[in-house]
Formats: sequence, C-alpha cells, structure tokens
Amino acid sequence: MRNILLLLLAALLCSCGGQNGKPKTKEAETSLLAMGTYITMRAAGTEAEGALQQAAAEIRRLEKLWSVTDPDSEISALNRAQGRTIQVSPETAGLLAFALRMAEKTGGAFDPSIYPLTAAWGFPAQEYRVPPESEIAACLAHVGWARISLDKTARTVTVPDGAGLDFGGIAKGRAGDAAAECLRRAGVRSALLNLGGNIQLVGQRPDGTPWNIGIRDPSGREILGAVQAESCAVVTSGSYERNFTGTDGQVYGHILNPHTGRPAESGLTSVTTVTGSGTLADALSTALFVMGAEKAARFWRQAAGTPEAFEMVLVTRTGDILVSEGLAHRFSPAGEERAAHTHILRLAETGE
Repeated sequence: MRNILLLLLAALLCSCGGQNGKPKTKEAETSLLAMGTYITMRAAGTEAEGALQQAAAEIRRLEKLWSVTDPDSEISALNRAQGRTIQVSPETAGLLAFALRMAEKTGGAFDPSIYPLTAAWGFPAQEYRVPPESEIAACLAHVGWARISLDKTARTVTVPDGAGLDFGGIAKGRAGDAAAECLRRAGVRSALLNLGGNIQLVGQRPDGTPWNIGIRDPSGREILGAVQAESCAVVTSGSYERNFTGTDGQVYGHILNPHTGRPAESGLTSVTTVTGSGTLADALSTALFVMGAEKAARFWRQAAGTPEAFEMVLVTRTGDILVSEGLAHRFSPAGEERAAHTHILRLAETGE
C-alpha cells in the first residue's frame, strides 16, 4: 500500500576511501518507477553497476506478477477468476502462502484478501471516494483471508466469487528482499535500496559503520529520529503518507482495517518495523498500525525469539514515541522535546 516516501534517509551511501592515500570505493546508482513508486538503489563495489541492473530487472519482473492495476498480472487474473482455480508462479504461491500465514498470526490485522475494500475506496487506481456504509458492508462479506484456498505444492489458488487479492501491503517488501539477494549474489557487500520508503540494507556502509536511517515525523516533514541498522529492512507505515479529503472535509488514510472496512483508527500515526526480512517488515508495519499500541506491544513480545521476531518504533496521536527494547541503544530521537516523549517498551512488561 505504501507508495510515497515514508522514511527520510539520515545518511546515504558514502565513499569509504579517499583518505590516507586509499582509493575511493567505486559506487553506482540507479532509479526506476515500479511497484507504484519511485525507487532508488545505490551500491558500492566493482560489481555494483551490473548488479543494480539485475536488481532493477527483478523488481520489474515481480511487479508484472503482482500489480492489481495491470490486467496482465497474475493477481489480476486471480481477481477475475470468480471462483475458478488457477495455477500461479512459484513467486506468487510463495508470497501468498506467507501472506496467509501472517494474516492468521495477526488475527486478520494484515489480510491479503482486502482488495474489494481497497477498490471500493479507490486506492489502487487513485480514484479516491468514500463508499457508502451499505457498500462497505457488502465488501466485508467478501473479505477474509481464510476464504482464500492455496495448494502450495500444486501452486493452485482459488479466490471465491466476489473476493480479491491485494499484495500492496507486502509486495514491496518481497521485491526489496529479492533485489538485495541479486546484489549479494553478485558480490555486493554494501548497498541501500529505497523502494518508496521501504528501506532495504545490504551490509554496512562502505566505511564499515552502521547506516543511520531517519524516520519522518508524521506531523510534518521533519525527522522524528534515526535508527542505526545494517543487513536488514526498515519499513514505515503511516496514516499521513497517502490519504485524501472527502467531500465531508474529513481526511481518510489508505491503511484500511480489514475488520471494519474503514481507514484504521488505532491511535497510531506511524509504525516502523526493523527486521531481517523486508517481506516480514512490510506486512508487520501494516498489521501493527491496525492493531494499535497495546496490541502491537503484546504481539512484539509474543514474537520474541521466533523466526518472526522484530523491533519497532510506534508514534501515537498524542506524540509519544514507543521504542522496542532491542532498539533502545540504536534509536536516537531528534531533539530534546522528542527525547522527552520517547519511552522504551520492555520484553518484561512493566505496566507502560
């Protein structure tokens, strides 16, 4: 769903040589329009230029599979199937399997079957509207991840009549993972990929230090704070980055609650997730935003020590910044006022 920059970079790829007579590290950069957003990728090393072209080609290939606005994509074919069973590519079967597993784990806060609702609100085609309550209720009757049938071995999918899939909350994360893997296979050890705000990091900065990734303040264009990170994904979801004003004068955000059919109103304005998988970080940033702070904290604690473990930064409507314990020494709030409103979430609950 995210397609406008949600993260501001506090530090971009920089050369690691040029001092004490050492040669500068060769760098390369490329950009493209894909996944409904502007993507920039920078990498260091002699292999960087060719590797970036491979990564860009991989992103375009995956977009052709998962774009809901491309009538030739696999997702569009599934959404037109109206109950017929269709065989899909290994990539689509794998991503759908992950999406359905995350839907179950998050209690439906993340749900890939939300397309009837996103279409009703006009978000895929950017033809925004506020659907009447009767239409929302009709769409909700067709939404529910458990309605989607997947045979992962046969790679067959059945989407019931009236239902539909939307990978907007997870596709950029998987594309970031795939692009980063292209770079690593080519021998790149330092790269920063910005998929419209989904930040994917390969290794450290060329000088051997961690990256500093700035998180935007949801209330404006300033930096809320910065996270030190390496070899991971940093993904933010926020109600501020894609929204529209209805004829009633109310602002409607693009992150829909699959249970209500309306824009999520959870008391959060921003969620940043940090984990080794861009796919996981993407799905979680949406799910936690729908959950709200209390449920998100509970989910984070339950995930600790599992393959889905992650760290997070939550921003509430009241301006509080809630930082999970694993980021306590890696998150730096911007300014004294934000520091005063920063609170650490502990794995051992202390009543915060």
